Parts: sequence; structure tokens; C-alpha cells
Amino acid sequence: RLVGPTSRQTIPNYDPATGRTYSTIPDSDHRDIEKAYSAAEKAFSSWSRLPVQDRAKYLDNIARAIDKNLKVFAQAESRDNGKPVWLATKVDIPRAVANFRFFAQAITQFGSESFSMPGEAINYTLRQPLGVVGCISPWNLPLYLFTWKIAPALAAGNTVVAKPSEVTPMTAFLLSKICIECGLPKGVLNIVHGFGHKAGDAMSVHPGIKAISFTGGTATGRIIAAKAAPLFKKLSLELGGKNPNIIFADADYDKMLSTTIRSSFANQGQICLCGSRIFVEEKLYTKFRADFVKRTKNLVVGDPKKKVDLGAVVSEDHMNKILSKIETAVGEGGRILAGGKRIRVSGRCREGWFVEPTIIEGLPFNCLTNQEEIFGPVVTVMPFKTEEEVLDYANSVSYGLSSTIWTQNIDRANRMAEKIEAGIVWINCWLLRDLRTPFGGVKHSGVGREGGFEVLRFFTEPKNVCIKYI
Repeated sequence: RLVGPTSRQTIPNYDPATGRTYSTIPDSDHRDIEKAYSAAEKAFSSWSRLPVQDRAKYLDNIARAIDKNLKVFAQAESRDNGKPVWLATKVDIPRAVANFRFFAQAITQFGSESFSMPGEAINYTLRQPLGVVGCISPWNLPLYLFTWKIAPALAAGNTVVAKPSEVTPMTAFLLSKICIECGLPKGVLNIVHGFGHKAGDAMSVHPGIKAISFTGGTATGRIIAAKAAPLFKKLSLELGGKNPNIIFADADYDKMLSTTIRSSFANQGQICLCGSRIFVEEKLYTKFRADFVKRTKNLVVGDPKKKVDLGAVVSEDHMNKILSKIETAVGEGGRILAGGKRIRVSGRCREGWFVEPTIIEGLPFNCLTNQEEIFGPVVTVMPFKTEEEVLDYANSVSYGLSSTIWTQNIDRANRMAEKIEAGIVWINCWLLRDLRTPFGGVKHSGVGREGGFEVLRFFTEPKNVCIKYI
């Protein structure tokens, strides 16, 4: 059921395209987390004992209900986040549907292992749900990443306390209504809205919440780890990225150029997988720079309700942060080849938070701009001569989430894939996802893996049973 916050306080919710408040959300705190936990704890026994096929049926019903209301969800996601409606319609909401459907199927194939000790004993491994788990998701892909955590946690038999970003709460609220309509048993999924330093913090330190799955900034992930680790909670942290896009001269040029426009500026560059550092082989650099700048300048930024390439960035604070990072780049000696400024959009969006897609050249690989995550429509371009040189550039950052390599040379592709420090390597493509594969990063980009059976392992505890032959 839908209940107000204990504090009776609310938080303003903004439409990034207009810069105006359009709703309010609960300002929940530790008292609300305690209520959610109590409900989840009560529901755990019956939910965890429910046959796998029955849990899968609930997830399938939720998927169908979201799909049936796709247009409503897409419009809500666009208004809440600033992204174009077409993008939410094509990518965000269908992926949320796919998350529920995928894990509804995956849990039915998730089996135990057995090991024979011939003539002596047999061992088998039970995979049992943890109990009450916590899921905290970010604002850039609100429903997409919220369901990416919730669906496997529920499929595995856990009950969930979940907190969406306070910046983009609307589709999580719509999901709660869908779950009620679909008859999901009470207490199985408990969505709590509010700030990270209140509700999120209470989840991290709650002694009864067995695991935290978090996607967001590295700094926040560090805080969660420091608070949750002493309580011996399981942790899955999908954090920031400063991803290299490495382009060799033998790349399929047209395919590479079109994809690089996407991997640089999709969702206003607010995807942790965007290739924000573009390294181009020297012999191709001049041609690429000219074509890339031209294509970037032709991108249309504007009202997310219209057919535009880029919408608004998520908040005024984030817009100012992006603009500040661009100023820092110029101060470091960078040359702006395209963009670099706030855009004033006419009509209803005249006070909205829009930033031009920006290309910066002339910076060293180890400068602040090339080391810190910007998380906006900003990329740097830089030439390189050899594989060894570009590997040094690519691996120089503290992050290691994803990478993209463009080459027709299969030997080179495999060499690079082996040596690059990233959890995901795309070769001649970007953001091509198979939900069965492990997802996550190395170094400061996170701990653990999501996706496929990896996340089902995270949300379960293995128990070995050894039976000695008589």
C-alpha cells in the first residue's frame, strides 16, 4: 500500500526540461526504512518458499503490465529525467520489461551443483535466498537500473527494500502501483523514496538487511562500503567510469563514426558506459576529427517531447558541474572543437538545463579532465601511434568499467581485450548487451558483477551438504 513518510516532509521533484517543480516526493528516513524492513521480514518466509515457477509468474505479470503502459512510463521517465521521449520509449522502458522477463526465465534454470567422491560420499550445493536485501539505484537510467536489481533479487526468493534516486522517482512510483495491481504479496517489494544520506544510509547500516546492491557514483559507493562492510553485508557496487574508445585506422569507418556519436552523447552522456576518452590512431586522426566535429555540431538539443538527439541534463546542479568541468579543461590547455556552453531552448523549455555536446582537444592523457568522470555530453579526443601507447593511456585512470576497440585486425582485437583494464570490452560495437553475461567493472568502477547467473549467485547463499555413504 502507498503510505506517506513518517516525517511528513517532502522533497521537490523537478522537470529538467523546464527547470520547474512538477511534483513532490516523500522525504523518508530511518523510521520508514524500519517499517519497510519489518514488512519485508514478515513476507520473506512465504515468498522464499514459493515455488520458483510461481515467483516467475509474478515477475512475468509485472513485465506485461509495464509493457501495456509503456507510453505512460516513457513519458514519465522523460519528464523526470530530461531524456527524449523517443529514447525512453525505445530503450529505457523496454529494458525494464526485459529485466523482469529475463530473470523470470533465468531463475527456472538456476540449479545447484553436485560433486561425487566415488565410493565415499556425495556433495551438493544449495542456493538459498539471503533474506531482506537492499537495492539502491541511480538517476541516469531510472527504471532500467531499478528493475535490473529488483528483478533478480525477487526471483531468487529475497524480499526487497529499494530506494530509487530522489532526483528521478516517478517511474519507481508507477512501478509500485503496477505491483499492487498485479497482486504482488504485501511486503515482498518495499519502495522507499528519499535522500541517500537519510534513507540510503539507514539501509546501509540496518543490521537485518543482508546485502546492498548499489549503482551510482564512486564517492557514494565508498561511503556505503565503509558503513556496510563492518556489518558483513554482501556488497555489489557498480560505480563510475572514464571509458576509453580506441579507434584504429583499419576500423569500419562509417559504422565507427555513427556509433561513436552514440557512445559519446547518448542520454546526454549520462551513461556510465559512455566512451568519454576517444583515442584515434594518428594516421586517421585528422579525418576523424573533422567528421566527428561536423556530426556533433549537427546534433539537435532541445525539448525532450520533440524529435531531438539530446534532451536536458538531469538537474541544475549537474548542469553547473558539467560546465565547471569544461572550464577546468580549458584551464588545462584544452581547445573546444564543438559545444562547451549551456543552451537556451525557446518555448516551454526556456529555463531548462541543457548543455551543448562538447568535444575537447589538446589535453594530455593524465590531466584532471582525462582522469575524472564528468558524466555529461563531454568527450576528449587525442591521437596515438602504437598499441602500447594507447594501452598506457587507456589504463591510466583509476576506473575500469567498459572500453570500446575499433579494428578489423582480429589478433590486435584479442591482444587489446586481454590487456585493457576494464570489466567490459566491446569490439566494433558499443552497448550491445546480452543479459546472460556478467556486468561490472574493476578498480574504482566497482565490486562484484550483475547480470545472468552472476547476480543470482550474489542474491543467494551457497550451502554445501555432504552425505557420506553408509
